[in-house]
Amino acid sequence: MLNHTKISNSNELEFTIFVIENIAIRLGRHAEDVYAALTEKSGILSDYIVPGYEVLHTQSKDYIVDDIISLMNERGIDV
Repeated sequence: MLNHTKISNSNELEFTIFVIENIAIRLGRHAEDVYAALTEKSGILSDYIVPGYEVLHTQSKDYIVDDIISLMNERGIDV
């Protein structure tokens, strides 16, 4: 079962915004489209990004973006 975690503090919120904006830049898409792909289309935000905050935020921007785009591809999620 997926662990649906909600953002619980400002650090997680800032990190989530950072992730969405940088994926949007990498893919050449609007941040709103990336947000929809990570929430409504896949649940990646609540079952991967937020629960993984403690580990993910210690990684480089490129690693984070590559990791999440790879996960989106594995799940067949298009932006």
